[in-house]
Amino acid sequence: MELILKQDVQNLGFKDDVVTVKNGYGRNYLIPQGFAQLATSSAKKVLAENLKQRAHKEAKVVADAKALAEALKAIEIKIAAKAGGEKLFGSITNIDIAEALAKGGQVIDRKFITSGIVKRTGKYSASVRLHRDVIVELAYEIIAE
Repeated sequence: MELILKQDVQNLGFKDDVVTVKNGYGRNYLIPQGFAQLATSSAKKVLAENLKQRAHKEAKVVADAKALAEALKAIEIKIAAKAGGEKLFGSITNIDIAEALAKGGQVIDRKFITSGIVKRTGKYSASVRLHRDVIVELAYEIIAE
């Protein structure tokens, strides 16, 4: 079943992508939730026209995302957490990284940060998706309080 995505869907695609999915997934989840629509020939023509009109605006958005990526690389992130030796009492997640970035002056939504769960002190990296074409690797360090 071919569908046109109306918004970003994790592990499937981005808005305005034409994707092929199994019939049940499309019919029972994506279409009723409003995440996608059927990719008929007329819908594909409308999509092509919209993408053509939006192409020049997209270039400015990508340039802004690249500038933000350079600003993020310049920020040194150190997260202090309670620890007993090397092991943390608790864990460090995307929420903690987003809060550390906010203290550094860059507000990034936590759903765009992918790092995993960290339970030990040390140096780690997280990937931040600023745009579908701009993904930046962000280094951070966990230190004991």
